[in-house]
Amino acid sequence: MRRGEAIRVLAADDHPLMREGIRAALGTEPDIELVAEAATGAEAIERYRSCLPDVTLMDLQMPGMTGIDTISAIRNEFPDARIVVLTMYAGDVQAVRAIKAGAAGYLLKGMVRKELLDTIRRVHSGARQIPAEIAAEIAGHAGEEPLTPREVSVLRLVALGNANKQIAAELGIVEETVKAHMSSIMGKLEANDRTHAVTIALRRGVFAI
Repeated sequence: MRRGEAIRVLAADDHPLMREGIRAALGTEPDIELVAEAATGAEAIERYRSCLPDVTLMDLQMPGMTGIDTISAIRNEFPDARIVVLTMYAGDVQAVRAIKAGAAGYLLKGMVRKELLDTIRRVHSGARQIPAEIAAEIAGHAGEEPLTPREVSVLRLVALGNANKQIAAELGIVEETVKAHMSSIMGKLEANDRTHAVTIALRRGVFAI
């Protein structure tokens, strides 16, 4: 395959070492070419517009715009964009959000060394690429009622060590409302207590701290 026919890739990740690893992995492949890099969501959108890559590798946790917001923005402007999520988090909630935003692939950073090249090629060919363990997690929680944005805000503040009174003051609600939210959260997550609820939420990617 001539270099001009190579799959053109944009890598968006705020960690220089991660981008360096991607650069090294793609540098030896005659059919894949890294054409641009970005460290933020805003940069990723700008690089996408200027380079129009065939496949974009997108970190979910970046400063400013999140990876999911960036995927949505790119797909709104370029509906045919093929985007692969790169993330440390195996949680089903993050995966579902990314897929709904338009991601065609989902790759854990720990799997990059073994799976990156195949994932790029498969997504470029029009296929979806979701790891089996993440697909199983998604299926296992299908049909469950998700936490509301306010419940996520409450639980994030719990995770940061805030008591109900502090959470109420932070969110501008009364303490009884915080308790009601926590009751709903624990029911939805099937959690035994506040700490258990936070642990489940972090594992599933409801939020990151």
